[in-house]
Amino acid sequence: MVKVLKTSKVVIVLSGKYAGKKAVIVQNYDQGTSEHPYGHALVCGIEKYPMKVTKNMGEKKVQKRSKIKTFVKAVNYNHLMPTRYTFELGETV
Repeated sequence: MVKVLKTSKVVIVLSGKYAGKKAVIVQNYDQGTSEHPYGHALVCGIEKYPMKVTKNMGEKKVQKRSKIKTFVKAVNYNHLMPTRYTFELGETV
């Protein structure tokens, strides 16, 4: 069987607080750990996307609407849907 959920794969979280949000797999744990005894992945994603900006808005409002909020979470493989995209991660990860 081909391993689909690899490091740097773009996925969509299917359940929980971050359901429907896009994330990238940072590290895989196929056998599980002592805290999480099931196959899971450490994912990093965008919790709050930037809002639309128009040219009529002032600089302060543009800065406020351009903020991005991120999340890092260990997620069970059953709650991830892989996409066809991959993301280039640096060697320091």
